[in-house]
Amino acid sequence: MAGANIGEDLRPSLQLKTLYYTYMSVVFALFFLVMYLPLLVFAPMVVTAAVTLFILVPILLILAFVIYWIPKYYQTMNYRLTGSEMTWRRGVWFRKTGVVPYNRITNVDIDQGPVSRKFGIASIKIQTAGYSGPNTRSSEIRIEGMKNFEELRESIINMVRGKKPVAVETYDEVEGSDVLKELVKIRKLLEKKR
Repeated sequence: MAGANIGEDLRPSLQLKTLYYTYMSVVFALFFLVMYLPLLVFAPMVVTAAVTLFILVPILLILAFVIYWIPKYYQTMNYRLTGSEMTWRRGVWFRKTGVVPYNRITNVDIDQGPVSRKFGIASIKIQTAGYSGPNTRSSEIRIEGMKNFEELRESIINMVRGKKPVAVETYDEVEGSDVLKELVKIRKLLEKKR
C-alpha cells in the first residue's frame, strides 16, 4: 500500500506541531495588538499596570500552558489501518479512541487550509454511514497533519472498495421474508376488525 502499511501506526508530521505553534502565535499577536497595545499607548500608567496584572499575566500563563500542551498532545496522536478497520486515539488528559470499519466509510476528504498548505500537510476527514449527513460538519475520524495525505487517502479508498456496505452484510433475505409475512398477517387481522 503506497500511503500506509496494514498494521503500522500512522503518526502526524512534525509540521503539525509547527502549525499549532503558528496558530497560537497568531492568536497571541492579535490579542496583543488589538487589546493590550492600545492600553499601553493611550491609558494612564495606573490602568496599564492593573491591566498587566489582571489580564496579561493570566494570558501569559495560558500561553505557557499551551506551549507545554502542544507536544504532549502531539505525542498521543496515533492512527492505524488494519485489514478490516481503522483505529485512532489521542488526548492528554481526556483520552479518546475509536474504531471505524471500512464497510461503514462513505466519504474520505482532504482538508487543507492556507497555513497547512505552506507546511505541506493536510488532514483527512473520514465520514461513515449513520454519522454523516447534510447538517453534519464533523467527521468520524480526522487524521491530522499528514504529509503523504494523497497517498493515504487513496489507500483508505482502496480498502473501502474491497468491502461490502453495512446494509448488504446485515440484510438476511430469509429473515426479511419472515418479517414481511408477519406484516401481511397483521394487516389482514386489522382489515378483518374494521
